[in-house]
Amino acid sequence: MTTSRDQTDLESDETPIINEPRLWVQRGWTARVIKNGDDDGWAVEMIRDGQPEPALVGPWTMGRDKKNPKPLDGNAFNTLVKTASEVVLRHEQHMQALLHKTITIMVKDQPIRVALDVVPHDDDPHALLSAHDPDGAQLAQVTVRPDFKLNTASAEAWITGGFGKPK
Repeated sequence: MTTSRDQTDLESDETPIINEPRLWVQRGWTARVIKNGDDDGWAVEMIRDGQPEPALVGPWTMGRDKKNPKPLDGNAFNTLVKTASEVVLRHEQHMQALLHKTITIMVKDQPIRVALDVVPHDDDPHALLSAHDPDGAQLAQVTVRPDFKLNTASAEAWITGGFGKPK
């Protein structure tokens, strides 16, 4: 086991760097080689610091003895961090796309941007429907159901209806 407690090697939260054959902790990530429950092989899981679930779980290479896993190393860890970071980024982008939608419609030769921002709250899930002029000034905002369908027709109906609460 290589554990360094040199001040330059410590993470911002005082977590030491760990470089073991089946466990690497570094740069906000933990890579852990685990027994694959589905077969006789091995898997590696990447867990971001502070997260309860792995961001990435994938197959891991067997060692030369065909029984034990290949040990983690710096190059493998760097590749796993890059891959897991990309997975997290895609997930965050997907969630942002689900929770925030915007369209622009023309009203009296004026572009009006209509936005729907879903607030995923356990006790009070809702969404905020808002309209903005070309300068970004908010014209109106109402609370709607989180499953409100924002499209050109619903935005036009809301605006021509005087920005009242949509049905």
